[in-house]
Amino acid sequence: MTIDMIKKIAQLAEGKNKLRFMEVCGTHTVAIFRSGIRQILPDNVELVSGPGCPVCVTNDDYIDKAIAYSRRENFIVATFGDMLKVPGSRSSLAAAVAEGADVRIVYSPLDCLKLAQENSDRKIIFLAVGFETTAPTQAATVLAARAQGIKNLFMLSAQKLVPPALRFLLNDATIKVDGFLLPGHVAVIIGANAFKFLETDFQIPSAIGGFEAEEILIALESLLEQIDGGKAIVTNNYQSVVKAEGNVAAQKILAQVYKATDVEWRGIGTIKNSGLKMRDEFADFDIERVAPIEIERVEKKSACRCGEVLRGLVNPTECPLFGKACQPLHAVGACMVSVEGVCAVWYKYGGNNFKWQEKF
Repeated sequence: MTIDMIKKIAQLAEGKNKLRFMEVCGTHTVAIFRSGIRQILPDNVELVSGPGCPVCVTNDDYIDKAIAYSRRENFIVATFGDMLKVPGSRSSLAAAVAEGADVRIVYSPLDCLKLAQENSDRKIIFLAVGFETTAPTQAATVLAARAQGIKNLFMLSAQKLVPPALRFLLNDATIKVDGFLLPGHVAVIIGANAFKFLETDFQIPSAIGGFEAEEILIALESLLEQIDGGKAIVTNNYQSVVKAEGNVAAQKILAQVYKATDVEWRGIGTIKNSGLKMRDEFADFDIERVAPIEIERVEKKSACRCGEVLRGLVNPTECPLFGKACQPLHAVGACMVSVEGVCAVWYKYGGNNFKWQEKF
């Protein structure tokens, strides 16, 4: 079946001008490279990566606050592992740990419930970073903490919402894409209908896809079929798990604890209603309201082009630091830190498939 799909994609692309499809998910980026999909696509079909890595779009100020909290006496910062190396304006959490800060790696925000109970004399701060996929679990953790009477667990919130980011990209005249490969796991939560605006407001072909190679090819075939037929709709090519209305229970939990707010995306800027903040009813779990901290904003000057990479304006190899000053073990930009970061994926999987390695 996969061979047939590859042939069908080639047939649909034949004779057409250059087409650029953006995958809006770091997991898709990894899967595309790992399975070699880029190499089997026709020359006139290009895949570009968007701002789909939550670690990559977390701005400097947030990292600076996390570091400052970690250095306070009787504070423990809990986080997913890939946040440790994300650069702030001056340092990173990994550097703070080396200086004596207490930073714990957890695999779920729910792990923080036990951590808080075992350290009742200390404040536990979870770095709540992610998209709609993980945000409901973070909200559920807050609800569980309240139900269990835990008063020393807090969130430092920096969750991002995908649909407002897509609107922002499409309203930017410098960004040229002919279709979107939409994130299946986000759609599981918010539902296929949440992306309908791409069809009604922007008339751009879009396809919700899964993460296996065949599922990605099905979504790409759908995009090409739309273009070939002069259509611009949102197709749900991941119907086994994605429903039109999404996961209503998860949506309710999220809405109970959080509400939308304007937030800054690293390398992109502030996007209206694209993030989450705790409702006033849960202010006692919001560390920025319980123990506010002032951070001096520092403007960094760097040749890093992470912001342009996240908007699909350039490929990682067009950054002068890629593979030289910026490598996974000593990353300059956030795109090289996370395993789902665009630059990290290109660095890991690009060696056998691209000529950039010949430059070094």
